[in-house]
Formats: sequence, structure tokens, C-alpha cells
Amino acid sequence: MTTDTIVTAAMLAIGDELLSGRTKDKNIGHLADLLTISGIDLKEVRIVADDEEAIVAALNGLRGHYDYVFTSGGIGPTHDDITADAVSRAFGVECIHDPEAMTLLGDMYARRNMEFTEARRRMARMPNGSTHIPNAVSTAPGFVIGNVHVMAGVPQVFQAMLEAVLPTLKTGATVLSRSVQSPFGEGDIGGPLGEVQKAHPETSIGSYPKFDGTSFSTELVIRARDAAILVAAEADVRAMLDGIAASRRT
Repeated sequence: MTTDTIVTAAMLAIGDELLSGRTKDKNIGHLADLLTISGIDLKEVRIVADDEEAIVAALNGLRGHYDYVFTSGGIGPTHDDITADAVSRAFGVECIHDPEAMTLLGDMYARRNMEFTEARRRMARMPNGSTHIPNAVSTAPGFVIGNVHVMAGVPQVFQAMLEAVLPTLKTGATVLSRSVQSPFGEGDIGGPLGEVQKAHPETSIGSYPKFDGTSFSTELVIRARDAAILVAAEADVRAMLDGIAASRRT
């Protein structure tokens, strides 16, 4: 249900491969896009290694500050998939082979005439008391405990899990945005743009420089939750740019 309430979230991306550069993250942008559409503000993203201490510290640092935390990575079948252990430790509960997950995976491997090995059983491990996040791609579920949603790192699976999660979340007022193209660089507009921002404290005005090889320009993005406030701020931004242009003609 959409309300005027601001709903916040953070993401914890887990994996040595992200920090080494071997894997280019595709999940952060996807999560940000869908949360924005849903009226949930993604406020912080952290990336940590496959290190239990680091995961526990980051998770405990995030889950008390935001309505939701989403994690990606570290719930596969190998020795370095330690997210379930770390999340269990963060919540002070035992990490167990979840009976329902064991049945799901056992049945799936039986259908495929594949052995349900100890490594594959690792994908059924989760904190005691968790609920499942369905996995329409490869069966092995993610899980939810408290306000933490633990999902796979493989983008296709992460996206499928997120689609299952989104309908269960509370949402807030959607952020509206307008984009204004400035022919001037940030150095030319920084001062007056700051004054416009002060005059419209209920907006967020972002400044994004561009260089075409010859000259600098700037894309200005105005964000607000109220359409009238957004329109008023946009009008002042355009008036500011007109004023700079007029001063250069004299």
C-alpha cells in the first residue's frame, strides 16, 4: 500500500569476486530501479568480501537503520558461500538445513537423476525461523529473517527472487523527477544552483557534468515527492539558466 511515508532500504553485496573486479555487479542497479518505482528509497550500498566477520558487522550496521536490507551473493554450494552462517550469527540463531528447502532441492535433483550431494545440501541452509524467497530459476530458495532479504548473486536468480519479494514490501510515496539540460558547466552554475536548492528544501537537485570533447555541459535532475513542489523548483532552475545566458549576452 502506497502512503506518504518514506520507506528506506540498503543493500549488502557479498563476494570476493566483486571486490577483485572479476565480476561486474549487475544487481545494485536493478534493485535501485525497482525500488525507486516502488516508492522505496535505496539509501546505502555496501560491498564486502566473503568474510564472516565483515558480513556480520555490515549487516548489523545496516538492519537497524533502514526498513529493509537486501543482500546478494554467498548462498551457493561451495565452501566460500557463508552468507547463511553470517546472517544466522548476526541474528543470534542457529543455521540449519531447512526441512522445506531440503525437500524442494531433494525432489528437484531426483527429477534430474542427480545426486543430492552434501555440497548441494548447503543451499538448503538458512537461519532457524527464516521464511523462503521462491526461486523460479533454479529452485534453491533465498530467505527472509527480520527485515533482511537474502538473495542469490547470480543476476538472473537475483531478479527472479526480487520479483517475488516486491509484492510483500510496504511502499512509500514515489519520487518524481524532472531533467533540465544546462549548456553551462558546473563551475558556472554551482553558486546560483546552490541558492535554488536552498529555496526548495523539499527537493533534491543533482548535478551531473558532461564533456563532449570540446565543452562542458550539465544535466540537472530535480527530485521531489510532490508534483507542485517539483514544478516550482524546475521553474526556478530554468530561470537561473536563463539569467546566466542573459548575463553573457550583455
